Amino acid sequence: MPFLVLFIVVPLLELAVLIKIGGYIGVTWTLVIIFVTAIIGVNILKKQGMGVLMRASQKMQEGTLPARELAEGFLLALSGALLLTPGFLTDAVGFALLAPVVRLALVGHVLKLIKPRVVVAGGGFATRSAAEQSSPFADRPEPGSHRPEVIEGEYRRED
Repeated sequence: MPFLVLFIVVPLLELAVLIKIGGYIGVTWTLVIIFVTAIIGVNILKKQGMGVLMRASQKMQEGTLPARELAEGFLLALSGALLLTPGFLTDAVGFALLAPVVRLALVGHVLKLIKPRVVVAGGGFATRSAAEQSSPFADRPEPGSHRPEVIEGEYRRED
């Protein structure tokens, strides 16, 4: 239900702002400003997105989960979507998300929303909660799960 309200209220507010600004500066200049802000925003987004991607790659090479970088990447993707959406309000929020101070303030909230339960295990990432990690039965599959058992070993083909 909140998303339905969001998809109705935001476009109506954007339309009202566009009409008001278009009345002051004219339709042509309003469209030019929207187009220019989208181009500038996407260029800034590319630069910051590459920085986050490089940090995430470095963390993965170190064997740690790049949770903070993933949350920043999500906020940057949201920023890009808002900047490409025509309008002044969405551009304002999109540009705000491009500011590292704003983005870093929201990273904690994003991490709380997704509640990562991921640990590094065996060179890859496995999902386990803290309680499961300390349990003596942590390696057993949950009842009803369809996780196949992995048996390590060597083999040789004989024809």
